Amino acid sequence: MSVTLPRGPATNILAAITLLAFLPVQLAGETDRAAILAGFIPERVTALAAQNISLDIPWLPLWITPLSATLIHSGWLHLAFNLLMLVFCGRFVEQVLGQGRTVIAYLVGAYAAALGQWATSAFFMPAGDGVVPMIGASGAVSALLGTYAVIYSQRGVRSLGPIPAHVVRIVWLAVAWTILQLLIAFAGGFDSLFRGIAIGAHIGGFIAGLLLARPLLARRFRAAP
Repeated sequence: MSVTLPRGPATNILAAITLLAFLPVQLAGETDRAAILAGFIPERVTALAAQNISLDIPWLPLWITPLSATLIHSGWLHLAFNLLMLVFCGRFVEQVLGQGRTVIAYLVGAYAAALGQWATSAFFMPAGDGVVPMIGASGAVSALLGTYAVIYSQRGVRSLGPIPAHVVRIVWLAVAWTILQLLIAFAGGFDSLFRGIAIGAHIGGFIAGLLLARPLLARRFRAAP
């Protein structure tokens, strides 16, 4: 059975920007340098909180790196997978939420992904691993995937005592996604857990998408004529 993707102008623009930002860096062989200069480095947050900033290289401002990190990818396969998920989930989400709200979910997801990666770095990773840059659009894309899961989920969920059904659904999806990310990390070997795969970013972005879905849907239908 074939699946026809709906139109998604905003999603297409996000994908095009991501591709166009990747090409010159990849072709020039400057991926490692770009990751250091523009990737999200969790240790910078810790250092800023401790007011212990000593930088000898021209970093991008910390506040923008959750966004700039989405434009840097380690290679063609990394880029292709993220673009595939972006176009698929983004277009379906955009069909329901509209262009602006889809972009909001993506941008908020990027910052939530950075927060999730910082949390795993601060509380679960060995000291020193927080200097490894987080790159790639997967955290922001995970937010669209979370929103997609809420909008298109067909499985009925009942309320649990005083907890409404929609809250139970969000918690269930968050737990399932977190377990999936841990299994993916373990599949790569114990040493890859919290390291080679930015599972903190994936979890943070996905949870943001889950939480944004209902408010954005409410705004979408309030704005409808």
